[in-house]
Amino acid sequence: MKEFMYTVKDEQGIHARPAGMLVKEAKKYESKITIYKDEKSAEVTRLMALMALGIKCGQEVRVTAEGPDEEAAADGIKAFLEANL
Repeated sequence: MKEFMYTVKDEQGIHARPAGMLVKEAKKYESKITIYKDEKSAEVTRLMALMALGIKCGQEVRVTAEGPDEEAAADGIKAFLEANL
């Protein structure tokens, strides 16, 4: 399992448009990608669950990738977050 921490920099946090793009990015990988905020978590491929986390600007999240392409999945999601959120 690969894991990394990320602090959201987007002023609006993870809102509808970037969340939809994040889901699309996550679906490129076979690995299960999960995002954790405090004690809550959501699979990144589930848009409504991701939105329900209510991640705001400045909050730190933990992202894990587990599966056959976990290395590529973690790197790809981290690059997406840095570029878009």
